[in-house]
Amino acid sequence: MTSATLTARPATALKGVVRAPGDKSMSHRSLILGGMATGETLIEGLLEGDDILATARAVAAFGAEVRRLDDGRWRVTGQGGFTSPASVIDCGNAGTGVRLLMGAAAGYDLSATFDGDASLRKRPMKRVTGPLADMGARFDWNAAEDRLPVTLHGGGLRGIDYVQTVASAQIKSAILLAGLNATGDTVVVEPEKSRDHTERMLRAFGATVDVTEEGAGWRIRLKGGQALTGTVVAVPGDPSSAAFPLAAALIVPGSEVTVQGVMLNPQRTGLFDTWIEMGADLTITNRRVSGGEDVGDITARHSALKGVVVPEDRAASMIDEYPILAAVAAFAEGQTVMRGIGEMRVKESDRIALMVAGLRACGVVVEEEPEGFIVTGGGVQGGATIATAHDHRIAMSHLILGLAAEQSVSVLDPEMIATSFPAFVDLMNGLGAEIGA
Repeated sequence: MTSATLTARPATALKGVVRAPGDKSMSHRSLILGGMATGETLIEGLLEGDDILATARAVAAFGAEVRRLDDGRWRVTGQGGFTSPASVIDCGNAGTGVRLLMGAAAGYDLSATFDGDASLRKRPMKRVTGPLADMGARFDWNAAEDRLPVTLHGGGLRGIDYVQTVASAQIKSAILLAGLNATGDTVVVEPEKSRDHTERMLRAFGATVDVTEEGAGWRIRLKGGQALTGTVVAVPGDPSSAAFPLAAALIVPGSEVTVQGVMLNPQRTGLFDTWIEMGADLTITNRRVSGGEDVGDITARHSALKGVVVPEDRAASMIDEYPILAAVAAFAEGQTVMRGIGEMRVKESDRIALMVAGLRACGVVVEEEPEGFIVTGGGVQGGATIATAHDHRIAMSHLILGLAAEQSVSVLDPEMIATSFPAFVDLMNGLGAEIGA
């Protein structure tokens, strides 16, 4: 996908059955934990997007053998820990990758410099390096403090009790991965629940992780000095990626689309819950367990939607899905209110500002707030070219919008779609969409 623009043209009914690409969060974690473990880890269903490939290269640079066997099938042979890499660890655009890798590497006696692309260099890192420094890791900021590149000096860590001010799976996971090789216990207390893939996967690799309910959140305790053993990981479909074809089905008249094998972890289904509250015809069948996670097949049909107020405490379970929710909300009757989502401003881009600008360019009434925005639904004119700031979710959300708008919608700099959903255009066109240069 090298075109400077992609254009989505108004579609007729979308039909078909597709499989979601592998979950991005679990793909990162399976590679990193496999690299920390002793022995062989076989991964099925790995997402082969650019972000994940950057993590695979990083794990290899830290001393593991990482080999692609077939589509989505990878083998990681770990040596029981990380060693100092010979060169800079380039994480590309992967915020999850760099933060989890820093946590994992901090527990070992090594030095490593982490860097990324221009977008990743703008994202805050002290939210992770702060608690890791409290555990004993040292960081040398090579340019601006709190921004990449940064050099980590690991080893000699001690466990900490860390109370999160906001629910963040990335911060929690980095601390837990570091805690594996710290002395004493590491405790993370969350005010509200964030995605728990790390806790589940640590258990699959043989670690003991104690999780107890505490108010609306969790207290997670992990004893230091635990070794990981290679295992088999089946990566289920990514709900964040499944959201795009499902969204298209909801807003394009006459559509019916099924996405198979979607992860249904309760900390990842906030968008689906919100759509159902909006009146979406969304059904889940064939529920089962795969890779330690609940999965199922989701069918979406064109629906008459109504605006809702999204509960602020739902943000942790759908923070990446607000852009596509906003696109769908443009076709709903009334207002959809999305608040308590200031975290969106420090993702790959300021996603609130970009969605507000893009929707307005397409004729949608949007009110921007410091910590959220309000979309008033109605007819969507389209006919605009959208600035994406190289953000994959901004690009895909506006392309989905264009399928149901009155006129085509184009997006600039669509190449970053490959970071999370390399087959997006082919999959959507296979359902009957017309997306192309």
